[in-house]
Amino acid sequence: MSHAPAFVTCSALSFDWPDGTPVFDGFHLTVGPGRTGLIGLNGCGKSTLLKLLAGELTPTDGQLSVAGSIGYLPQNITLDTALRVDEALGIRTARQALHAIEAGEATEANFTAVGDDWDVEERALATLDQLGLARIGLDRTVGELSGGECVLLRLAALLLARPDVLLLDEPTNNLDLRARGRLYAAVESWTGVMVLVSHDRELLERVDQIADLRDGEVRWYGGNFTDYEAMLAAEQDAAERMVRVAEADVQRQKRELADAHAKLARRKRYGQKMNDTKREPKIVMGARKRAAQESAGKHRILHTEKLAEAKERLDHAVEAVRDDDAIRIQLPATQVPPGRRVLTLGDLRLAHGASVPGEWELRGPERIALVGRNGSGKTTLLRTIAGQLAPESGEALTHVTTRFLPQRLDVLDESRSVVENVARFAPQATNNLIRARLAHFLFRGGRADRAAGTLSGGERFRAALAALLLAEPAPQLLMLDEPTNNLDLGSVRQLTDALESYEGALVVASHDVPFLESIGITRWLMLDGELRATTAEEVRGTLWHG
Repeated sequence: MSHAPAFVTCSALSFDWPDGTPVFDGFHLTVGPGRTGLIGLNGCGKSTLLKLLAGELTPTDGQLSVAGSIGYLPQNITLDTALRVDEALGIRTARQALHAIEAGEATEANFTAVGDDWDVEERALATLDQLGLARIGLDRTVGELSGGECVLLRLAALLLARPDVLLLDEPTNNLDLRARGRLYAAVESWTGVMVLVSHDRELLERVDQIADLRDGEVRWYGGNFTDYEAMLAAEQDAAERMVRVAEADVQRQKRELADAHAKLARRKRYGQKMNDTKREPKIVMGARKRAAQESAGKHRILHTEKLAEAKERLDHAVEAVRDDDAIRIQLPATQVPPGRRVLTLGDLRLAHGASVPGEWELRGPERIALVGRNGSGKTTLLRTIAGQLAPESGEALTHVTTRFLPQRLDVLDESRSVVENVARFAPQATNNLIRARLAHFLFRGGRADRAAGTLSGGERFRAALAALLLAEPAPQLLMLDEPTNNLDLGSVRQLTDALESYEGALVVASHDVPFLESIGITRWLMLDGELRATTAEEVRGTLWHG
């Protein structure tokens, strides 16, 4: 890294998609040294902002400047499977030149290729080791690595390049517990400018500040995610108190305006009485009437203005209270009586080698957390239970209605609308009923008519979850594979609330330990060659010390 302080600045920045959809309009942002966690609802523009900062997108208007070099880890990484590891790390040329010099080819071209980076190979191996990739070496190809290892390899390349500004977009999505622990350590040791987009609470506990992107603006909160939640809760408590105060003020102003009208009516009746009885000279009564009318007019205007001001204060107070548009799920009645047999696995050997020795049962409304490293067979086990894969031997028997939400969300027909996809699973439901239920998943009006293939990651998750939960008959065993990968923090909280109210049996494969702990897990299972019982404490031990 350079010694000059690095920073990122956006000034009056605007960006529209080619179809004219606006994302930012007059956006301002300045980020200096330290680790910044960028959070916000799905679709608010977090990933778009990182792409703008990385130079992958061009602003429609305004200015964007970055002091220093940039490293960018996108949310979806695609590496050429034929690439060697040293090529993916960006050190292939320097490494070849170094080896040539060591073999006696001391040419100017080789010295130029090495530059000052004589320890490039040692640094590369040390970086791979830091991220738990020491075993892969520098000579293997990318095609031999898992998806999680490819993410870490791309991060290793960035760390080796030592950029001044590091941008990370959902870096833990495809990482197992051990890999997450490695990434957390790398983030904690970063000393330059870092902007990371994530819904991973464990990762957000390691930032120096939170940038909350809402309605095209950023609000800053010092500290980590726990600090942010505490400050936000205090803000919202204050905002709700202001709403109550403003509501009381509006009511008071309404009463005072009504009292003013009553007083004016009494004065008018009194004046009319005086006029009818001719108790005062006509000129005196006329003057009194004009004065009363002027006074009444001023009084009415004063109270009307006060009421308008009170209503405006109430509007501002209400705007300060957050009412985030997040999924609100009403699950069908799916109660499973305690002790009822839900799932039986007998001497099961999966297609890719993992096994469940002996007989294993799930009874009643149990909540199972299925954990394990990338490639251990968690998805294979869920797909086998769902009947999508045949086991090599043994059996997997479900005794209740079962639904499976896969990590790839491929339960959706890309060419059909959201409404049509749900109708496939609930053919007896009317169109109006489906639309009413979809509103709880934020698919209202025209949004429910969008083709599944045009949806964002978070929208696809909501549509797929809706299709399964609104299916007929309702599922009494629900299996979820990495359900939080595409959800913002608000939607994760809503999903947690929904699953807490779910009365059926639940099996969740996830690397998101805080999420698992929040949904009332009754049994933790580790798949590592064989399925075995574990504990939350052991899982966390794997995360930190694996």
